[in-house]
Amino acid sequence: MLDRFARQIIDPPLNQMGQGLAARGVTADGVTLFGLTLGLLAAVMIALGTPGLALIPLLASRLADGLDGAVARATRKTDFGGYLDIAADFLFYGAIPLGFVLADPVTNGAAGAFLLTAFYFNGTSFLGYAILAEKHGHKTDAQGQKSLYYSNGILEGTETIIFFVLLCLLPHHFAVMSWIFGGLCFATATLRIYAARKIYTD
Repeated sequence: MLDRFARQIIDPPLNQMGQGLAARGVTADGVTLFGLTLGLLAAVMIALGTPGLALIPLLASRLADGLDGAVARATRKTDFGGYLDIAADFLFYGAIPLGFVLADPVTNGAAGAFLLTAFYFNGTSFLGYAILAEKHGHKTDAQGQKSLYYSNGILEGTETIIFFVLLCLLPHHFAVMSWIFGGLCFATATLRIYAARKIYTD
């Protein structure tokens, strides 16, 4: 829901930084993998009981997630690059909740399982919609220039990052926040499927 507005703010400086990195020979895929490494490091730090410190690599990983596209635009965008980016994003999105579950499985286990189920359902609806949009030749740049069709929803990347930051700042409220956010993920996926039914029913 917020991605469209966030892109208007962050894309200009990201594009400038991406051009600088590209001029130094940095590749978009390299930035993607570096960002994923930082995100997984954040998950490990959360699992070890230091969610506050984990904010540093977590936020740095999201900066890298924006920079890889900027580097690609400054050099050459590839289908594999887009594929690698979305795969890395989904691994990151699953690793952070897993870190909280590993940190306190008794308190966070059920809520974490629900949240990961909601992410799985929401991610499937997102990727399935992208396949249908590609099949029908539909395009959008509402969330910036992407390799895949990005369907909007109640919850998008910006909201998820804010949610992860709040989890790191308020780790003792992981369970209640995860039940709420997971419910909103289910609502987002359900509404996306409803929209697909209206548009893509032959």
